[in-house]
Amino acid sequence: MTTRDRLLAAVVAVLWGANFLAIHVGLQHFPPLFLAALRFLVLAIPTVLLVPRPRVPLRWLIGYGLGFGTVQFLFLFVAMDVGMPTGLASLVLQASAPFTVLLGALLLRERMAVRQVAGISLAVVGLMAIAVAQAHAAALIPLVLTLIGALGWAFGNLAARLADAPNPLHLTLWMSVVPPIPLLAASFLTEGPAADWAAVRAAVTPAGVPGLLAIAYLAVLATVLGSGIWTALMRRYPAGVVAPYSLLVPVVGIGLAAAALGERPSVVELVAGVVIIGGVLLGTPRPPRPVTDVALVRTSS
Repeated sequence: MTTRDRLLAAVVAVLWGANFLAIHVGLQHFPPLFLAALRFLVLAIPTVLLVPRPRVPLRWLIGYGLGFGTVQFLFLFVAMDVGMPTGLASLVLQASAPFTVLLGALLLRERMAVRQVAGISLAVVGLMAIAVAQAHAAALIPLVLTLIGALGWAFGNLAARLADAPNPLHLTLWMSVVPPIPLLAASFLTEGPAADWAAVRAAVTPAGVPGLLAIAYLAVLATVLGSGIWTALMRRYPAGVVAPYSLLVPVVGIGLAAAALGERPSVVELVAGVVIIGGVLLGTPRPPRPVTDVALVRTSS
C-alpha cells in the first residue's frame, strides 16, 4: 500500500470518526430510520438524474447498497437512539474490519500474510480492551444491534470490491439509490408517518438547522467523500489490506466524543487506542520495492 493511499485511508478514518457526532446531532432532530433514509435520499435523487450508472453487475451494486447503506445504518442509528454511547458506537462498529477479513478469506479465498494476521490480532486486542473498559456504558441490545450493523458493512465491503467499478465515485453515488426505499418503508412501519412529517416541519425552523447540517455532513463528507475514497481503496487492494484502517475510526470517534460530549476515555482506552494504531500499521503490507531499485542494489554489489 503506497504512502498516498495510507494517508487517504487515514482521512477516511477521520471523516467517519466525526460521522458519529453528526449522527448524535441528527438523532436529536429526526427518528433514527428516517434519518438514515434522508442521509441517502438527498444523494439518490441527483444521482439518478445526473450521474451515469456504473457498469458493474447489478447484484454487486444492490449488495453494496443493502450491506453498507441499509443494514449498517439501520442498526447503527437504532442502536444509538436506544442508548449506545457515541464513542462506544464508533468502536463496536469497527468489528466490520475482522468481519471483512474473515469473509474475504472464506468467500473470496484471499490469503493473509503472517504480518497481517499479527497486526489485525493486535488491533482486535486493543478493541477488546476498550470494549471491556466501556462495557458498563451500554446494554446488551444496543451492542448486538451495532455488531449487526458492522456485519452489514463487511458484506458491503466485499460487494464493492467484487463490483470492480471503473469509477468508484459513481459506484458510491449509485449505492445511495438502494437504501432509501427499504429505510423509508421501515420508518413508515415502525416510526410512523406522523413522526417523520413532524421532524420535517421542525427542520425548516431555526432550531432545526443543526439537524440539516448533520444530514449534509452524513451525505456529502461521510458518504460521498469518505465512502468514495474507501471504495477506490477496496478496488485497488485486497479487502484484508484496506479493512484494518477502519480500526482507526474509534480512536477519532472516542476522542471527539470526549471533547464534544464529555465522554471521558480511561487510561486503558487511551493505551488501547495506541495499540490499535500500531496493529493497523503492522497489519498493512509494505509496498514491494521497485524492480529498478533491486537491480541497482545487485549491480552495485
